[in-house]
Amino acid sequence: MEGGVDTWSDVVKALVTLGREAHGRGWVPGTSGNFSAVVGRDPLEVAITSSGRHKGHLDTSGILRIDGQGAVVWGAGRPSAETAIHLAIVAERGAGAVAHTHSRAATLLSGSEGSGIALEGYELLKGLAGVRTHLHREWLPLIENSQDWPAQVAPIREMLARHPEIHGFLIRRHGLYTWGKDLQEAGRHLEVLEFLLDVLVAGHPPPRAEGR
Repeated sequence: MEGGVDTWSDVVKALVTLGREAHGRGWVPGTSGNFSAVVGRDPLEVAITSSGRHKGHLDTSGILRIDGQGAVVWGAGRPSAETAIHLAIVAERGAGAVAHTHSRAATLLSGSEGSGIALEGYELLKGLAGVRTHLHREWLPLIENSQDWPAQVAPIREMLARHPEIHGFLIRRHGLYTWGKDLQEAGRHLEVLEFLLDVLVAGHPPPRAEGR
C-alpha cells in the first residue's frame, strides 16, 4: 500500500492494488467495500471503485471517474451508493483518498453500544498522521447505518467538523471508513486501524450465541 501516484493511470492502478490487497487481508469480502482518490480539485473529480465489483478480482475496468456531485464522467458502471460519504469526507477534510472496509473486526465492534470505539495506548497509533506518542487516544465515532446516504451527508459532515482529530469512523454493524492526504496515507491508516480493531476483538471476544 505504498507508493505515490500522479497520473490517472497511476491512480487507477493504485486503487486496483489497494482493493486487491484489502480483499486478500479479509477486509472486503464478497463485493463489499469501496475506495476512492481525488484526481482533480477544480473542478472536483474523483476516481472510485464501481459498485458490485469483487475487490479480489478488481481490474482497471472497475474504476470510475466521477464529478463533485457523484455523476460518472468516465467509465462503465455505477458508483457505490456510499459515494456521498466519500465526497463528504473529501469536502470536510480535504482528503485525497478514502477507504471503506467490511472486515470481521470492524463489523463486530461497530455493533457495540455507545457512541464510538476508543483506541488508546498502542504503539501502532503512531502510524496515524500527526500522532507522535502511544499515549494518543484515537476515537472512532459510530454512526447509524442507512439506505439513503445522500440524506446523511449533513450529519456526517457535522460529525467530522465536531471531531477534527479523528482518522476514521465506524458505521454500525457495517464497517470502517478512513482517509488520508493521498492513497499512500489512506492505505497506511487502513492498516493501522484494521490491525488495532482486530487486537480489540482478539482481546475481548464477542459472547457466544445462545442455543434455542
